[in-house]
Amino acid sequence: MSNLEETLKSVRFLVDAKGNKTAVQLSITAWEAILNWIENREDETIVSEAMKELKNAGSNPQKAGWLDWDAVKDEWDKD
Repeated sequence: MSNLEETLKSVRFLVDAKGNKTAVQLSITAWEAILNWIENREDETIVSEAMKELKNAGSNPQKAGWLDWDAVKDEWDKD
């Protein structure tokens, strides 16, 4: 069982007088685990798309629209 599955099993549902689910209650730990899972899926999608672009550009990073690190690293370090 994955960590996410274990996390989801800890979810508590709030119900109204008729027994209809009206809200979800999570611990902070569970909430953070879900956010991390979502962020990891987003990162995987970004990497997958970037690698497809690189492959379509014949493995030429500049042709794929990638920037040369040496050309932009000074801007990155400003913050």
